[in-house]
Amino acid sequence: MTEEAQTATPVAGAWPAHLTTIGAVRFARRSRHFDQSVAFYRDLVGLPVQETFRASYGTDGVIFGLPGTSVTLEIVRSTKSVPIDAHDQLCLYFPSLRARDDARHRLLTAGLQPVPSHPYWEATGAVTYRDPDGREVVVAPFVYGHNEPIATGLVGEHDFPSGRRR
Repeated sequence: MTEEAQTATPVAGAWPAHLTTIGAVRFARRSRHFDQSVAFYRDLVGLPVQETFRASYGTDGVIFGLPGTSVTLEIVRSTKSVPIDAHDQLCLYFPSLRARDDARHRLLTAGLQPVPSHPYWEATGAVTYRDPDGREVVVAPFVYGHNEPIATGLVGEHDFPSGRRR
């Protein structure tokens, strides 16, 4: 590798050379409330099921595809309590308020109510729900890095590889 390549500033959003051959990304979560969580993500959030498995290496699970991407979310049955952290979130970014509201329709129709969330999400118009295990699902009316609103009242600075600051 040349000295110039070693010191080059990374381009925002660009993958490092050693990761460019990754073909897909999967996030997996254990669920104490497996059947309810599967129904929540399938029926209320609307994620399409890619695959289900039973007793596969001793595990039951469901793999959800995220539309138009090589990203999947796997929910695996847990027989024990699963500790949940306040930042254990699934953030779904939509390009507009209308798209966000369309995505929320099933949740609202099922009687789910938004929950208080991190001030950043509230300042940017995102709405947060909890899945059956207590994890947050954030439905945002913008796409991070593309049309993200400048949230008012935010404290602190954010550094980005591209040099932009918020």
